[in-house]
Amino acid sequence: MYPELLYEHVIYQNPFLAMRIWQIDSDNLASEETRRRTEQDWRQSRYSGWHYHEEVELLLILKGELTAFCKEEQLQLRKGDIAVFGSSEPHTTLQTRSSSVSYIVLQINLRNYWDPSTLNSMQHFSEVLRPLSSLNYIYRENKDARLQTAALIREIYREMNDAKIGYELAVSSRIKSILLLLLRHDVRSRLQYNHNDRLAERLQPAIDYVEAHLSDKLSVTEVSGLVNMSYTHFIKMFKRSIGMSFTDFVVYRRIKKAEQQLLVNDEASISEIAEAAGFSNLGHFYEMFRRLNGCSPKQFRDRMRRHDPLE
Repeated sequence: MYPELLYEHVIYQNPFLAMRIWQIDSDNLASEETRRRTEQDWRQSRYSGWHYHEEVELLLILKGELTAFCKEEQLQLRKGDIAVFGSSEPHTTLQTRSSSVSYIVLQINLRNYWDPSTLNSMQHFSEVLRPLSSLNYIYRENKDARLQTAALIREIYREMNDAKIGYELAVSSRIKSILLLLLRHDVRSRLQYNHNDRLAERLQPAIDYVEAHLSDKLSVTEVSGLVNMSYTHFIKMFKRSIGMSFTDFVVYRRIKKAEQQLLVNDEASISEIAEAAGFSNLGHFYEMFRRLNGCSPKQFRDRMRRHDPLE
């Protein structure tokens, strides 16, 4: 990562959904000097002052005009326009018209939506070859996809603010609907990695084994043998297909298992849940849980029990 970039730590409103959505209203017009310098930096692949985060980001312009920059393109966004930026993709925005601008920002950690039932579809969003900003052509060229996505973003914003019973289901389903729109309207096949489809199918026995043995000690050598691959070839192919390393995938699925136990088992202690999820070291469990959820296991349990979003 470029040293001049700023890392943004995203605080989730709901750790179980691993997302944040809010509206920005601004009258902060960028100066001519700032606009000139930003455009020059972009042309010369300098990203001083730009930021990145692990979460995928979507912007929906409600009023006014915004100029967005990512490594590959400069976007002029007006009312109704949408832009998407990929995980850890450098980007920045400038207000470029004197009238005020209003827009909704949606940040999502897509890893939270990877499970055995969606893995074959979600691996298309692993950004193995190109960032998700390569899909911005969809929102420029396909009015239906743009209007449908805009409506879904508005619904997510309303559901998160109202926080009525079942809002988690409503938000989760709408996030997946946005991804489905991108996948099915990708006429340039920016998301289509045919070799990944075949790889995912070949790796499925390994994934099934991991899911069935999360509480046990898992050996890469043993798991790679299930799919007749050498250790080195397996870890390389797993990262290419799934979008994360085998070790990260195991940790991620163990944390997901712990989350479920925190929600349904009030009697078990944190240490018991960690052990049942496959963590032999309690400190490591706390570290990984906080890294993925932005809060401790106890805070996660308390907040989800109260159905209160994080502030």
